Amino acid sequence: MITISLRTAGLALAASLLLAVPAFAQTQTPAPAAPAAKAEKPRSAASLECSKEADAKGLHGKERKKFRAECKKEAASKSAPASK
Repeated sequence: MITISLRTAGLALAASLLLAVPAFAQTQTPAPAAPAAKAEKPRSAASLECSKEADAKGLHGKERKKFRAECKKEAASKSAPASK
């Protein structure tokens, strides 16, 4: 037959273990500081227009990159005066 003091001691031990578990739980470490933000260049009107066209065509990935490069090149050649 277990005595009341032995039961109380067991209960106290169990309670202390339950209360100690959160102390050993892994805490979330703060994210490392982001490197200094690069100064972003404002996007040109041609770049924005080419992006809109690529969106309308549903282009993604390499196809989108290729399309935008060609589109911006064409826009630059149209806006630059012909020199001879």
